[in-house]
Amino acid sequence: MELYISNAGQEPIYAQITRQIKDKILTGELNEGDALPSIRLLAKELRISVITTKRAYEDLEAAGFIATMPGKGSFVAPQNPELHHEECLKQVEDCLQNAVDAARRGGVTLDEVQQALTLLWEG
Repeated sequence: MELYISNAGQEPIYAQITRQIKDKILTGELNEGDALPSIRLLAKELRISVITTKRAYEDLEAAGFIATMPGKGSFVAPQNPELHHEECLKQVEDCLQNAVDAARRGGVTLDEVQQALTLLWEG
């Protein structure tokens, strides 16, 4: 599993790991039952602290994306369609907020934004 860590941004490393694994699950790159690398192996591969990878896995488990079985490892959990929809909706809202902020800074009107969104939606 390929993950990319950046020290240049504001996002903490554990959050980068969490976000990228969530994205892989939501896009179907990781499927229910797929094994994740062990916490120690992932830390070694990324050259980061075991504590950091442990925090990412704990966050993923708390959010229902993975399940950890002592002695066996961590696996992609069965996905709740409502959870999947909510996560996708949150990502859309985040992107739209960025678009709204850019529009306001550039003096773009709501009508222009709605027209652009309609054009993008319709392909």
